[in-house]
Amino acid sequence: MKFSVTLRNIFLELICLLFVLLFVYAAVSKLLDFENFQVQLGQSPLISSFAGFISFFIPILELLLAFFLIFPKSRRTSLHLSTFLMSTFSAYIFVMINFSPNVPCSCGGILEQLNWKEHLYFNMFFVILGTLALYIENNALIKQTSIRLLFLFTVSLLSIYVLFHTSEWMKQERNNFTRSFPHYPTKFVNDMDLKFNSYYIAGSSPDKVYLGNYTAPLIVTEIDSSLHYKKEHYIILPESTLKYKSLTLTVDPPYFYVWDGTEAFVYKGSTDDWKASLYIDREAYFTSFVPINKSRASIRAISSETFQSVLGTLVVTDSVKVALNSSILIKQVDGLFDTDGTHLYNKQHNKILYTYYYRNQYAVCDTLLQEYQYGKTIDTTSKAKIKVKYIASKQGSKLIEPAVTVNKRTATYGNYLYIHAGLLGRYEPKENWDNNSIIDVYDFTNNTYQFSFYIDDKLQSKVKDFKISQDLIYTLNGNYIRTYRFKKDFY
Repeated sequence: MKFSVTLRNIFLELICLLFVLLFVYAAVSKLLDFENFQVQLGQSPLISSFAGFISFFIPILELLLAFFLIFPKSRRTSLHLSTFLMSTFSAYIFVMINFSPNVPCSCGGILEQLNWKEHLYFNMFFVILGTLALYIENNALIKQTSIRLLFLFTVSLLSIYVLFHTSEWMKQERNNFTRSFPHYPTKFVNDMDLKFNSYYIAGSSPDKVYLGNYTAPLIVTEIDSSLHYKKEHYIILPESTLKYKSLTLTVDPPYFYVWDGTEAFVYKGSTDDWKASLYIDREAYFTSFVPINKSRASIRAISSETFQSVLGTLVVTDSVKVALNSSILIKQVDGLFDTDGTHLYNKQHNKILYTYYYRNQYAVCDTLLQEYQYGKTIDTTSKAKIKVKYIASKQGSKLIEPAVTVNKRTATYGNYLYIHAGLLGRYEPKENWDNNSIIDVYDFTNNTYQFSFYIDDKLQSKVKDFKISQDLIYTLNGNYIRTYRFKKDFY
């Protein structure tokens, strides 16, 4: 049944009016809450790298389309562009629903209250209206209109495809510091009040976590993974003339280690009885000690030749063998402060991981320190922003102003390196930064950024230490130890 000319014109006018109302409302809503709109675009894994441009382009385009839809002379072109825009939005939402764990809405107004499937249906409804309007507008050119529509829909799909892959390339290669936050990848499990804030995480096993204490270095606190009970053990050291300045506890079940690198000794014992014996005695001075197995450890030391930080290995059998590699830690300013960072061992891949504090880089090494490669974190600080001055009276160098910390604490498990972020990323709400700690996740096996997630600050206390054990995350916030669990099959 053919519409009469009058009825066809009324229907066309009604569709154009609906598009005008939609675009004006959507554009004004975005502009009235522009900061939030830009932040939400920045969280999108598909278009985050272009969020700055798109946040201005989309509202302006919507207003222009609404304006030109009013006039008959520009209506046909505007209808083509309107249908293209809505089909592009639909393709974007379809990809987000089916292929992305992170789905921030960036629409504004009451449209933001729709869930993602409802939003897809809403957009598809306008795609259908636009298609009908074009057929009505070009009633005598059905074949040509069909070809144009097919072209528009193809271009909209290709646009989303290109945007997604270009955005991913920019995040990985151009490193423009835009984070991706999946939708609730972790779930809070439990917490325990430790009463004091002097604890640090010394190690873990599949069902336990072990805490050291800065003020009581020979007391280790054992807590079950559910945080339901805790037990304290007193470490027994043999009688010795060795003096220490600062003891650090590292627990790697079934062994534990108590060490002081400035005095160059390590005690080792079993977690069965917490009795220790001398393991290393003044063979090497070191600033970091990471056990690998019962006879091998990785250290960070200061070279006696260059006075710069180097990584090394300790092999303890009948004697102690020390091997240093001065090529891994790269000097930028002084070779000491600028190479400072966190030092980890990944059991699953038998790798040493070293992450710089003040630059966007980490190193992945074999346990012999003969093969190594570098990965980048997503921030843009490629050179350490520190100022160092030599103090003759102290015969040493000191930082003369606070350094810009890029990467704070780190943890590792499986293929992943977890970094407590030191800097706020683009389009991230300041209030989220103030109330949470951000953990960035990297797959160090292929040197790629994966995603980020928030750990909420307990009683306004930032995360001061954290540990990953299988699917559990242990954090220390103030007096509290807390556990979170990654969602099943999240990776």
